[in-house]
Amino acid sequence: MIDDFIVQYESLQLSEMEFLYRMLVAAGIGFILGLEREFSKLKEKEEIFAGVRTFTIVSLFGFLAALLSFVLNEWIFAVGFFGVLLMVALAYWIEANKGQTGGTTEFAIIFTYLLGGLTFLGYLTESLAFMVILIVILSLKLKLRNIIGQLTQVEIYAFVRFVVLALLILPFLPDKDYGPFLVINPREIGWVVVLTSGIGFIGYILMKFMGPNKGILLTGILGGMVSSTVVTWTFSKKSRETPSLSSNYSMGIFAAATLMIVRVMVLIFIFKKTLLVDLFVPLAILLFTGLGVTYFFYKKQTSNERYKEALPLGEPLNIRDAIFFGALYTGILIVVSYASVKYGELGIYISSAISALTDIDAITISVSKLGGASVSVLTAQIAILLATISNTIVKIGLALWNGSYKLKRQIVFGYGLIFMAGLLGLLILNR
Repeated sequence: MIDDFIVQYESLQLSEMEFLYRMLVAAGIGFILGLEREFSKLKEKEEIFAGVRTFTIVSLFGFLAALLSFVLNEWIFAVGFFGVLLMVALAYWIEANKGQTGGTTEFAIIFTYLLGGLTFLGYLTESLAFMVILIVILSLKLKLRNIIGQLTQVEIYAFVRFVVLALLILPFLPDKDYGPFLVINPREIGWVVVLTSGIGFIGYILMKFMGPNKGILLTGILGGMVSSTVVTWTFSKKSRETPSLSSNYSMGIFAAATLMIVRVMVLIFIFKKTLLVDLFVPLAILLFTGLGVTYFFYKKQTSNERYKEALPLGEPLNIRDAIFFGALYTGILIVVSYASVKYGELGIYISSAISALTDIDAITISVSKLGGASVSVLTAQIAILLATISNTIVKIGLALWNGSYKLKRQIVFGYGLIFMAGLLGLLILNR
């Protein structure tokens, strides 16, 4: 019978159908990886020691070795692994003597053997996930070389500093509450610094590698990942230089402002997702209003001219700025807690509105953390909305100060709608 167990142990039971299914998955993994390697070398007109057939056989070899480890001896899989290593080492030695020192295919073969064994054990989803990652890495050879070639020493050092910050410093920070109102937690502060630094670093890299010569809309979207305030400042100044493109720059400004709302929603979800239950509708109103205003000016833009200058986003990862952000976040925690004790809800609202004049992320994270603890959930939700509105007012002021006459009128119109949407959100929260 096809449903009878052909492998039956305490830790593993396989029917004939399940055995055949896993074996086909193992063969498929080897076939796809081999196909990519063979196709890649065919395009580069290079000889290859392992193609579709070799990869498929190696994957099935790993599958069979894992089976025999259960049936005969547990060391068989390890012996098979060393056999593959020996084959790969010999192939690499032969290729190296020909002047070809790349080892990507060789390591892929080793990985394929392990995936074959993993598939036998039933980790099909994990095996397929590894295969997809391998395929992506293998197929991006030229693009990765191009990207690495464009990196500067400053950007490499920034990445190294970020890794040190995230993997070597953050895990060792104490996870205890200290200081006034017991709101200073070094581990949480470190996590906030790593998260916001990471978002900024990703935005910087996207801006760099997508190139400065792109549409104003895309520049606004990517710039909004880092700082919608910087986008507003830059585009409003550019509108004075080229007033005919005011509608285009308004579109970019509102695209960045819309991304700010998305950032707020993501940060709330990460730090206190329960706040989103009642905040979702008010923030969604703000989001769709921003999208509507952006689309309106998209239809009104006078041309598809590209933005040929890079936004002044500063260093990819500035440790001083990261430390300053951590200090700002900590200071806001203390101020909001003090305001809550001393002046109640009104003090929280005022301190939130003032804090958002400089940074929306810090106040959003701080209030989210305190929401439901030292600050009521409703108060935290209102404070976040007030902070968003306050930050919007700052950007209106920047645009009115720097922008062309036409852009000023458009900013008042667009941000006026967003401001009204924020007030509507407050009314919905307090209903």
